[in-house]
Amino acid sequence: MNGALALILAGGRGKRMGMLCDVKPKPALPFAGKFRVIDFSLSNCIHSRINDIGVITNYQRSYLAGYLTRWHMINARSANFRVLEPGDTHYLGTADAVFRNLDYVRARQVDAVLVLAGDHIYKMDYARMLAFHRRTGADATVSVIPIPIEQAYRFGTVTVNGEDRITGFVEKSASPLSNLASMGIYVFSTDFLMQRLTEDAQNPASCHDFGYSLLPQMVRQDRVYAYRFSGYWQDIGTVQAYYEANMELTREQPAFSLNSAPPVLTDGIDLPPARVLKQATVINSLIGPGCVIKGRVENSVLSPGVCVEEQAVVKDSLVMENTSIGFHAVIEKSVLDESLDVGSYCHIGFGSLGTGQSDITVVGKGAVIPPHTAIGRNCKIKPRVRPADFAAVVVPYGATVDQVSAAGYSTA
Repeated sequence: MNGALALILAGGRGKRMGMLCDVKPKPALPFAGKFRVIDFSLSNCIHSRINDIGVITNYQRSYLAGYLTRWHMINARSANFRVLEPGDTHYLGTADAVFRNLDYVRARQVDAVLVLAGDHIYKMDYARMLAFHRRTGADATVSVIPIPIEQAYRFGTVTVNGEDRITGFVEKSASPLSNLASMGIYVFSTDFLMQRLTEDAQNPASCHDFGYSLLPQMVRQDRVYAYRFSGYWQDIGTVQAYYEANMELTREQPAFSLNSAPPVLTDGIDLPPARVLKQATVINSLIGPGCVIKGRVENSVLSPGVCVEEQAVVKDSLVMENTSIGFHAVIEKSVLDESLDVGSYCHIGFGSLGTGQSDITVVGKGAVIPPHTAIGRNCKIKPRVRPADFAAVVVPYGATVDQVSAAGYSTA
């Protein structure tokens, strides 16, 4: 028995992403004007010569299943590729998701299982991590990366000895163990994983999660090693992190290059190239296929099919597919979801910056913003709102507009 199976965990709700994940799971979010977030984990598998891939879905599984089917047919037709669904009940946690698919793991007859998160941005050769796992004789291997200590509370953190054997593991603690963060990328010896998952499933006190339950217990009793990764890696677990990861790509010298080998594989969008008309200006931006640019786009990322009308300005923003920006409208430091209609002379994201990080205005899928509407920073415009839902032409800083006609704005 030899070889490796990759299991990609792609079923999370993404609660911290708010309305952006109301109808789609976090791994299906668009990235860089062309890709989906899950493309990175999938592409890493193919480039690492791992041809056994299972994608475990849960929340909004039908949305992701269609995309995965297209991706498989275009990029990995020869691979053994399976979308794994939970049936009638939801998974209790990441460990429960793998436990309930152990029959699939057993049938693959591999000696190692690679467990991946489907919502991270990075390029990595998993073959090197697998070789490290086998060379050390580890039961489990955790990929780690150094991060600023002030951000460590957001991640699982580890301590290691001189041989990089993990001596402590704590998940998302206010008192992190170190600045070595778990990347949510694990390798397990197959028989060992099946045994520990079975034990965890029988433990009523467990929350059935790798980070909170299994790995801390494994560190105490098993051989768990840290595999050090030195490349670019970004967890897009919050709107702020998702926004910043996209904006990073608009810099003159971004920390992460999409142009470097190996390529990121996607579903092959069947759209014509973007059209940038003579009166348009595009500066430090990524423009997806099918876009039509008549106005000004600066330091922004536009997904396929976006239309920016004459004298409109899109600045420091992320705009998802099939959104229309009307004549003389201004979009600043905002995330606009799919299929929006922004009326002429609108201004989204106006005003001075606040004191915190949450000055990003988010507009939900399918919203229609009436002409001459001014929406401040840090606002939330819920999906599918209509002109009648706006009580006034100005939406103040931090307000929320929902589908309650003329009822005023919530600041909760």
